Amino acid sequence: MELTAAAQWINTTFSDFDTAVAIGVHKLYDLAPGFFTPFMEFISLLGKGGIFLIILSLLLLIVKKTRRYGTAMCIGLAIAFAFVNLYLKVVIARPRPYLDESSVFYQFWTMVGQHVESDMSFPSGHTNAAFATMIPLFILGSKRWSWTALVFAILMGISRIYLCVHFASDVVGGAITGTLGGMIGTLIAVNLPKRWYAWGGSQKKGRHEDVRVR
Repeated sequence: MELTAAAQWINTTFSDFDTAVAIGVHKLYDLAPGFFTPFMEFISLLGKGGIFLIILSLLLLIVKKTRRYGTAMCIGLAIAFAFVNLYLKVVIARPRPYLDESSVFYQFWTMVGQHVESDMSFPSGHTNAAFATMIPLFILGSKRWSWTALVFAILMGISRIYLCVHFASDVVGGAITGTLGGMIGTLIAVNLPKRWYAWGGSQKKGRHEDVRVR
């Protein structure tokens, strides 16, 4: 496969970084492969196709008390998905790390289960989606618990490196694009008209008013 100029530049520029991070992350395999491999597979599964994150965002959107979170998450996810999956992945067209059978990435990939992805590598779509949805939760939510959203997003990125379906630079790229998408989504959400956050509650209020009149 002939590399695009962008993919060639990323491969060359971040070669040492990608290799060092992959080696570091895969020390987890040496520590406890029976624990970390299924754990990373589970985390990664939560980002597959964005299904879980989409459902979570929509559920928070439907509930009035969490509508601001859900609104920001849906907008952020839509922006980040369009920019990464419909544009960057197509234009850059960086091959997956496991496709080079002479590399350390291929060795790690065979160790952890040989998970195969169908699209291009840069940036990481899973990481992009995780940050696009978790950044709004972190910004808008109570800091007593919202930090867990960032932990989840970071774990998503680590899982993609662990499974060797992404280079570390793919994950960093996905974290940047996802963070930008999440911040834009949050900015839009907090500036929407108040009536957007009021729907679903007026009918219930009306019923209470009817009861009081009677």
